[in-house]
Amino acid sequence: QDIRNTVGNIPMEWYQDFPHIGYNLEGKKIYKPIRNKDELDMFLEKMENPDYWRTVQDKMTGADIKLTDEQVDLVHRLQRGQFGDVHFNPYEPAVDFFTHEVMIHPVTNRPADKRSFIPSLIEKEKVSKLVHAIKMGWIKPRKPKDDTPTYYDLWAHEDPNSILGRHKMHVPAPKMKLPGHEESYNPPPEYLLSEEEKLAWEQQEPAERKLNFVPQQYRCLRAVPAYSRFIHERFERCLDLYLCPRQRPAWVWLTACLSQVNVDPEDLIPKLPKPRDLQPFPTTQALVYRGHTSLVRCLSISPSGQWLVSGKDSPPRPRHSGHAGHCWPGPTSLGGAVPGPGPGPGPPQHATICLVAICVEQSVLLVNPCLGDKLLYGATDQLLESYVAPEEERVQPVQWVTATMEEHGRGVRLVVQHSKAVKQVTWHGKGDYFASVVSDNSNMQVLIHQTSKRWSQNPFRKSKGLVQCVLFHPIRPYFFVATQRYVRVYNLLKQELTKKLMTNCKWVSSMAIHPGGDNIICGSYDSKLAWFDLDLSTRPYQLLRHHKKALRSVAFHKHYPLFASGSDDGTVIVCHGMVYNDLLQNPLLVPVKVLKGHVLTLDLGVLDVLFHPTQPWVFSSGADGTVRLYT
Repeated sequence: QDIRNTVGNIPMEWYQDFPHIGYNLEGKKIYKPIRNKDELDMFLEKMENPDYWRTVQDKMTGADIKLTDEQVDLVHRLQRGQFGDVHFNPYEPAVDFFTHEVMIHPVTNRPADKRSFIPSLIEKEKVSKLVHAIKMGWIKPRKPKDDTPTYYDLWAHEDPNSILGRHKMHVPAPKMKLPGHEESYNPPPEYLLSEEEKLAWEQQEPAERKLNFVPQQYRCLRAVPAYSRFIHERFERCLDLYLCPRQRPAWVWLTACLSQVNVDPEDLIPKLPKPRDLQPFPTTQALVYRGHTSLVRCLSISPSGQWLVSGKDSPPRPRHSGHAGHCWPGPTSLGGAVPGPGPGPGPPQHATICLVAICVEQSVLLVNPCLGDKLLYGATDQLLESYVAPEEERVQPVQWVTATMEEHGRGVRLVVQHSKAVKQVTWHGKGDYFASVVSDNSNMQVLIHQTSKRWSQNPFRKSKGLVQCVLFHPIRPYFFVATQRYVRVYNLLKQELTKKLMTNCKWVSSMAIHPGGDNIICGSYDSKLAWFDLDLSTRPYQLLRHHKKALRSVAFHKHYPLFASGSDDGTVIVCHGMVYNDLLQNPLLVPVKVLKGHVLTLDLGVLDVLFHPTQPWVFSSGADGTVRLYT
């Protein structure tokens, strides 16, 4: 043993906060060895040092000691429950000191003591003291246990000084009703029932009868038979006694539960305003735009409301007053002319540029339709041509390609080439930024692009699920990303997750945001429409199940309190959604009209809905190859 430390057998934790660990024979401090190894160094030593397993720390000196082979064997023997000495044999033959065989001569022939024959005086003194204590009552024998059960009388203490009497809300036991003339064996004739009254009494429910028996007349008391409902009434009396609580609030609640409640079903339905009081909203099919040969997937409209662009699996066709305009290669999604009306309620602002974003397979085409004001689309071309490329080429997730002469003649100005197929594109309110969603499972699903600098970036480091659609907030720098079951709200300035909305749906299909920015709606493939109040909760304020099949698209009106949803059942349901400035007042949601007209094709109905920017009109595109306007 290392006996340098002379502190003795004391807890070594006392020296835990000191630099030394004890004192030697000369009275000098024994300092602790320097230990600056972290967890990583300990792990590396454990992996590289072959003697790590046999190294222990001496608590007396703080040094690391490597155990010898003899010490390791000693530890192993003690762990197995064996003796520490190797040479000790626990199974040696026993020495029979006193033999089991009966000998002639005893081992000891000592004569017995005298005290083994006479009573003990010490025990006699102890017994006399115990007898004296029992006579004086100092020691009492144990009482025998009483096995008879004890019962408590609930009604025994009715005096005001009892525990129950001190409760101010105490209710006495209900008294029985005293018998009247109708219970007599010889009642007056006016108490007897006629045949019609007997028939009516038998047809009534037992709870509605005024009397629970039929009055009868007998000539004498000896002729009265036994009462048939005697046991039943005694049982009901026992129920009244033990079901009647001792305090009034519980008694009132129990009475309300036991008594029959007559509620008008109409009173349970919430009082909603009538649809005619919530006009204007679209009610009638006014126009049908024909010309597409297959299902029309997407719609977009100009800020002025004069031009409508529609897209299907083959070339889309802009519409103006029912006449066809230009055509471009078949898109999967459309982003309308930018910028649109100003954020929030108010009159529309004048557009400064005119662009349409079209998703075609793995590319996004930025198209100048050259429609409307010549100065407007001329200024758009000047803005795009004024771009100056940077000196150093930047690494981007996409490629920005200028359109060829042939494409320029068809209106295409820029082509943004992606690595995978693009399924959605949406514009920012100011018109310089747009976001695209790619059919991919990696972190490259969502990309944000800046048109003026031709710069693209990936805002997310890792994937949060299969992204369905994205949206920009109309007022604040927020970005909405909808996956299959959640909607995540990101702050673009702080670059952090702000909220995570639980949709309570199996698969989100579409999303729209209120012009005020505090409410969003989500459509799902399991026939649900979820309305979220962002200031209220992360769960839906209300779930609407008006459609019978999957919802394909939802939309808000920019100025009127209207929102619409299109479904595979071929209908468009228009609802009144009033959002109040008073934060204490919840939004008012009232369905006002079911618009029909689309024909189901390949089990698909309405694929997209879109409101007119200024009028209370709604456009819908369907799988039957038509675009319909409801006014």
